[in-house]
Amino acid sequence: MLAKSRFRLNRRAVLRGAGSVAIALPWLEIMGAERSAHAAAGPAKRFISVFTPGGTVQENWRPTGSESDFVLSPILSPFAAQQRRLLVVDGVDMKSAIGEQNQSGIIAWLTGTPQASPGSGFATGSSIDQVLAPRLSSGALKSLQLAVRWGTGKSKGVPHPINIANFADTPTFDPIPPRLDPQQIWRDLFGTPEPESPERAWDRSILDAVGQRYTTLAKRLGAEDRRRLEAHYTKVRELEQGLAAVARPDCWLPEAPDTSDYNPAAGLASADDGSVRDPQTDAAIPKVGRLMIDMLVMALACDLTSVASLQWSDTEAKHTFPWLGLNEHLHFYMNDGGYHPNELTTIFTWYSQQHAYLLERLAAAETPGGSLLDESIVFFGSQLQHPATHQKDNMPFLLAGNGGGLRTNRWVDFNGRSHNDLLVSILNLCGDGRSTFGDAAYCQGALGGLS
Repeated sequence: MLAKSRFRLNRRAVLRGAGSVAIALPWLEIMGAERSAHAAAGPAKRFISVFTPGGTVQENWRPTGSESDFVLSPILSPFAAQQRRLLVVDGVDMKSAIGEQNQSGIIAWLTGTPQASPGSGFATGSSIDQVLAPRLSSGALKSLQLAVRWGTGKSKGVPHPINIANFADTPTFDPIPPRLDPQQIWRDLFGTPEPESPERAWDRSILDAVGQRYTTLAKRLGAEDRRRLEAHYTKVRELEQGLAAVARPDCWLPEAPDTSDYNPAAGLASADDGSVRDPQTDAAIPKVGRLMIDMLVMALACDLTSVASLQWSDTEAKHTFPWLGLNEHLHFYMNDGGYHPNELTTIFTWYSQQHAYLLERLAAAETPGGSLLDESIVFFGSQLQHPATHQKDNMPFLLAGNGGGLRTNRWVDFNGRSHNDLLVSILNLCGDGRSTFGDAAYCQGALGGLS
């Protein structure tokens, strides 16, 4: 046996169990480079985009104070523990969002392009995540797209200009629909059941299948690596236990979706006005959202990908919010039932709580350069600013993380600059040096002072 000091693991090492069960490993010191106390200088290594529908209630979103000495608003207050890792972007207008009021917003958010045909067309350019994917990702997946309670209302559970945020970096800019089923995502990312007995393999813990190999590996590691391995083991176990609480459909066919607990295909039965409801699935949104966040972070931590997107529904979000005591859909509170700023503030604050959890998980995942959050750029956005008027000035954008040297713990007003320039800035932080992105008519160049 090799001496412990000479034992090395490949960065992409996995533990394999019976059949084709496999679990990716976290970063360990024994894999190579020494871990530094702070993120290394250089471009961001990962990019995460998070879409929240409906805009915001501006008077309850905007902080108070000055650029470097500010107080978070009620909607942003859940970020308090992560404020030092947050850049509140104010005074940025989404000028390239031309087309149908909701569709153009989600299309332009990551592409900086107008809608191809108002009311029916998709993007006229690629999204920044897909531009960055070949630059940043070298794992099994170039990018990962996830969504919770997606395809509601008019889109009826299928890709539609009202629900797609990601577009391929190809001449046709093909729309990329997100993955919806937490069970299938788990299988695809972290483990595959034995082909000859899929039901039995899923019921048995994936960790149990590789547990002896974990024990053997732990004996060859130093104390700090054993701690990391145990923390990783515990988190995977928590994910498994969480998945056990989400009812697994007996039938994967869209025409016969399972309706117990959480049904990822609920959108297929939706109605334009949100009148068709699935209360069990709606009630499961919080736990499924947390599972999606955990799986996204685990995919990054295990180096399966370096580019990921999460959508909280689509631009309509015609589902209810029973865990908040709100039994109408988002669009009812936006304008279908009149403008309801109090109810919207409650919803948007809940989204902030989930986003703060994402940052906490990224900060807790150790890397050679510090943490995933140290090395990443996280971009939070929406398709509009004002829920009732659909205005797109002063967009409620946030950046987080310190990848590329992003200077956080600030609230910065960019005085009406185009959001295309913000997209250019994000690309620059990730090592892409271009000076325009999307429709060049809305570009002046990168925003100053981000790094």
